[in-house]
Amino acid sequence: MLSSPLFRSVSRSLSRAALAAAALLSAASPALAAEKLAELRIDYATYNPLSLVLKSKGWLEEDLKKDGTSVRWVQSLGSNKALEFLNAGSLDLGSTAGAAALLGKIGGNPINSVYVYSKPEWTALVARGDSPIKAIEDLKGKRIAVTRGTDPHIFLMRALASKGLTDKDVKLVLLQHQDGRLALEKGDVDAWAGLDPLMAQAELELGARLFYRDAAANTWGVLNAREEFAREHPGTVARVIAAYERARDWAKANPAELRSILAAAARLPENVAARQLERTDLASGAIGAPQTETIVAAGLALQQQGVIAPEIDVKATTAALIDDSFVRQAGLR
Repeated sequence: MLSSPLFRSVSRSLSRAALAAAALLSAASPALAAEKLAELRIDYATYNPLSLVLKSKGWLEEDLKKDGTSVRWVQSLGSNKALEFLNAGSLDLGSTAGAAALLGKIGGNPINSVYVYSKPEWTALVARGDSPIKAIEDLKGKRIAVTRGTDPHIFLMRALASKGLTDKDVKLVLLQHQDGRLALEKGDVDAWAGLDPLMAQAELELGARLFYRDAAANTWGVLNAREEFAREHPGTVARVIAAYERARDWAKANPAELRSILAAAARLPENVAARQLERTDLASGAIGAPQTETIVAAGLALQQQGVIAPEIDVKATTAALIDDSFVRQAGLR
């Protein structure tokens, strides 16, 4: 039994997590010895399944309690909320989409993206099953629910631009993701820039259609640290990333339990959670060139749309946003 392929695979995964943790802690050891932190404030979100695993398992609390550090979990309902909390200093680390983090950085939010929690296809343009809307061009003059400053918002802007349209050609209805789904269900809007797992729920329970998809235009799920916090508590950031790597290996080895954790946290049926996870790649936590390329492409597209001012250097701002030092210290690829 102990020599089975499954056991060896899980053992290798756990070993990788242990090695990553050791590398992170070793690299941060001088700062770790000096830093004192009473409370770590970190978010959880249904669009970040690894955060739900960490919150459920209590591994972060277990690791930090020996130093007298408690953990406060704060729910983020969207990238915009995570960025608000980070900017206000009520979160130390928060999860967003990569392009949303770029907009935050451009707006003066003092953050760095330090880790990737997933490569998702978590957004698409959604219409009701009985809607005549079939393509982006059909959105002209229509009411579209969207959460400003999130990947679905950025995805919508890029989709419109691909057909020569702008937000002036449609009627944006600014709502949080949950309210956008409800507005679509009730017929208060014609379309919705959706976000999983709510988008999966609309598909499976309401018969909604994802009439426009582009996986490549979904930017990565990134974990952001406040610059001041990372500077003053680098050891804690390293330990959070090590805990995330443990959660990643566990999630890949336990897909059924991951589905149950997501379903419970989102208060949705397991088939909805399963649909979201089908579109979520948990392969690697490394952050670097691939994320930079995707975020720059999104930023340049938004600049062409007039969402980002022409004087902003998108490439330089993205370079300033991404801090790969923690994942390099951990040897993540």
